[in-house]
Amino acid sequence: MLNLDKLFTNYNIHHFNEELVTWFNREKRDLPWRHEKNPYRVWVSEVMLQQTRVDTVIPYYNRFMERFPTLEDLAAADTDEVVKYWEGLGYYSRVRNLHEAVKEVASVYEGIVPEEKERFEKLKGVGPYTTGAVLSIAYNQPEPAVDGNVMRVMSRQFGIYDDIALPKTRKIFEQVVRRLMDPTHASDFNEGVMELGATVCTPKNPMCSLCPVQDTCYAYAHHVQDELPVKTKKGAARVEMYDALCIEKDGKIAYEQRPDKGLLAGMWQYPLMDRGTGEQLNGTYLGQVKHVFSHIVWYIDLYRVDTLPTDDVVWLDASEREVKTVSVAQQKLERLVGDERETI
Repeated sequence: MLNLDKLFTNYNIHHFNEELVTWFNREKRDLPWRHEKNPYRVWVSEVMLQQTRVDTVIPYYNRFMERFPTLEDLAAADTDEVVKYWEGLGYYSRVRNLHEAVKEVASVYEGIVPEEKERFEKLKGVGPYTTGAVLSIAYNQPEPAVDGNVMRVMSRQFGIYDDIALPKTRKIFEQVVRRLMDPTHASDFNEGVMELGATVCTPKNPMCSLCPVQDTCYAYAHHVQDELPVKTKKGAARVEMYDALCIEKDGKIAYEQRPDKGLLAGMWQYPLMDRGTGEQLNGTYLGQVKHVFSHIVWYIDLYRVDTLPTDDVVWLDASEREVKTVSVAQQKLERLVGDERETI
């Protein structure tokens, strides 16, 4: 069990806060969600940034905000359209949960994102990190927002060797951040630690010479930057093999919609067959795509066929397809079809 009193013995908390916040306000990246501390916009950005790189998120965020500039706009929108504007970001349960939560805020809290922790954290899809990020950044409340960047910075700063892959370790870092944070600068503090982890205190080859809190860093003093944070490797991802079937008729292509629950819920795709069924295929092989999820790897062989083993499909022309939401894996398959057309 981490002894916080011992950890902070002779540690200059004020110095850390002053150096970090000064550095952040001088060096922070110009990101669109930082232009104003609107709770709705902060919330959307934090949900988009979960397990997704900043550079990837920026164009999606700008497009999403252009279409849904206010919480009321998002709450009033049809779910299919909302998911369509998320298309390509992946982890689609994020946007479905966000949409449900926003609708609750619109109906229960008159469109105002609640600043009371006990209310906000009960909204659909809202976990400890999102709670801390939104309440601290938008409302300057001294709530910890602990993600991978924050755990990396804190593990190196204080020499904490607890395994960050374990859920219980997050609680440890929340305690550390709560003790360290200047409650009058909660917004800049949390964003500053995240920024430091994203740009300077990186997983590999950290740029310690640029670090504003290098002089208090345990890892730098003991030359153990490569040892921290401790993180056990995940188990091997499960491999799944599929055949995708492309069939055209009267200018339309056959699609199927995935179930409402589970992986890629409700999204549209070419009919997929699990290769484990052993069903024989007669068609022209167009190529293979690989798609990696967090815990599964898909290998999909694509065939152009004349008949389908099922009638449970929907025939879509180009304009109808355009308004349907498809996964990145399906987009890869469609590019293979497009490449084939170009060679004919």
